[in-house]
Amino acid sequence: MEVGLFILLIFTASLLQTSTGFGFSIVATPFLLLLFDARDAIQLNLILSLFISLTLFKNIRSDIDRGVLKRFISGSVIGLPIGMMVFSFSNIDYLKIAIGILILLLTVLLLLKFRIGQTRGRDRIVGAISGSLTTSIGMPGPPLLLYFSGTETEKAKLRGTTLAYYLFIYFFSLVVQIFAAGTSNKVWLYALCALPIVLLGQLAGQYLFSRINQKMFQLFTYAILLFTGAYLLFNT
Repeated sequence: MEVGLFILLIFTASLLQTSTGFGFSIVATPFLLLLFDARDAIQLNLILSLFISLTLFKNIRSDIDRGVLKRFISGSVIGLPIGMMVFSFSNIDYLKIAIGILILLLTVLLLLKFRIGQTRGRDRIVGAISGSLTTSIGMPGPPLLLYFSGTETEKAKLRGTTLAYYLFIYFFSLVVQIFAAGTSNKVWLYALCALPIVLLGQLAGQYLFSRINQKMFQLFTYAILLFTGAYLLFNT
């Protein structure tokens, strides 16, 4: 049962990550926390998400907003150590509940057509929040998804910039996690076994991306956010 759930989970999350630029950590992390302890679940998520970003980089290079990317990265440098401290000293269940409530509230605002203007300062703030969430619970995506949805960013630019940012954030988050919390052979064995499933999910995700329009893409993002917020809130 656990093996089947793991396969389905990795395939679905890989498909969403490839087709939207989001999805792997948002969908996978809550379920991985059911199958593994917090450290192993977060590190497994980081390894597989980094692999997806690496394999897709050639396809998304032309869609990257390099200015936004640099500001996200500069902000995340501040957030990474903060998130590691939160992971080390806080109750993970309380943290998940708080993040779930925040995601749901912000998603409701987006559904009510709340929009924000994009600025350099806000780019850095979002990067800092994303960095802290990556090392604390392995989920950098919600702040970016909420921000890009609020600024109505075009889908190719959103996916390209996000996947490029993940190359940085997942690599350094994994290094920080291993250095501060250690790792296990179990994490790397499961990651290796999951790679073929990830590749199949990527093929399906590329097919889906080429066939969804901007409106459908936006509906996907709202569905992912609502699912994530509800899951974090009600399954702790």
